[in-house]
Amino acid sequence: MKLNLPNKLTVLRLILVPIFLVIGMLPESVIPFYVSCVVCAVLFIGTALTDMFDGKIARKRGLITDFGKFLDPVADKFMVIGALFVILYKFEALRTAMIFTIIIIVFRELAVTSMRLVVSTGKGIVVAANYLGKLKTVSQIVFICTVFLEPVVEYIVELIVGGAANNMVHGIYPLTWLSMAFAVVMTIWSGINYIVAYWKCLDPEK
Repeated sequence: MKLNLPNKLTVLRLILVPIFLVIGMLPESVIPFYVSCVVCAVLFIGTALTDMFDGKIARKRGLITDFGKFLDPVADKFMVIGALFVILYKFEALRTAMIFTIIIIVFRELAVTSMRLVVSTGKGIVVAANYLGKLKTVSQIVFICTVFLEPVVEYIVELIVGGAANNMVHGIYPLTWLSMAFAVVMTIWSGINYIVAYWKCLDPEK
């Protein structure tokens, strides 16, 4: 099967997901915590960039295919949900909040994806991504990158500051918590927005 460039980028994104999972879940005896965080951040940013470029290239060059329509959202979901499970495993201080975050994100994705399937097959309506959906995706990407990079930044600051490091509060990362809260809010808001907009297309009698 011959793949065009956007589809190759999508497949690459899908291949990077298990690599990301393995590296993120390796014990610290194999790969140091901060090194693992940097590698995970780089891999995740790389997958996010392929997501951005494959869509732009496909639309610009007229390379939109049914294969791409199917695989692109699948790769997106695998990318985000896989990263969330790595965070759940790797960051004990975030574990309780991450359980609720994962439930909210997975429930939203299942609900919106199911609704899109019913509306597109039953009514022939293409449910395009709106600005809230795009903002939701960006907020999740920012949150995931922040989780991995904020501890690294704190560690570097401690190395530079030296003695003052003992006065810093470990495990409490304000940007991580703020970005998590924003991602959750955007996930819920965009999900409700989609459901309200297309609820009229879901006839319970048919």
